[in-house]
Amino acid sequence: MAARIEPLVTVDDLDATPEDGNRYEVIEGELFVARAPGVPHQRVLKNFVVNFGIYLTDNPIGEVIPTPGLIFGKYSGVIPDIVFYTHERASEIISGERLVAAPELVIEILSRGHENVARDRIVKRQLYAKYGVAEYWIVDSENRSIEVYRLQNGSLELAVIFRYEEEITTPLLQGFKC
Repeated sequence: MAARIEPLVTVDDLDATPEDGNRYEVIEGELFVARAPGVPHQRVLKNFVVNFGIYLTDNPIGEVIPTPGLIFGKYSGVIPDIVFYTHERASEIISGERLVAAPELVIEILSRGHENVARDRIVKRQLYAKYGVAEYWIVDSENRSIEVYRLQNGSLELAVIFRYEEEITTPLLQGFKC
């Protein structure tokens, strides 16, 4: 019996999906669907965006964007929770209404559900490494921790784990504390 081959989903296919409150992402041609984030998730996102906003007001070196469309070619388009990129790379990263190259920092806030957690911890981490994201944070509200992965030899490797009560810093943003 011949194996059935599923057609690859493209970013253009995603653009044709109706607005129905779900988040659609395609990674290496595979479609992923998640519900819109809940209030606790969005509170965490808001707190990070506010802290980055304060830092960037005093240090105008780049921009932080919540939930952008991030396109890595025809077969990979994702919606990370937060990205940061420097002004000097903005013209390389922004195309129209989307980001089309790796930002310096991507933050994902874990949502409930085994599939969501596995996608952020494994699939997206591999995707972000492949395209050169320098630093990737996974925020785990349930465990009150932030895992910081840094790009080393083409792989995002765990560098440090911060607890919520600790001050979060990064070499990407000198003087940033959250």
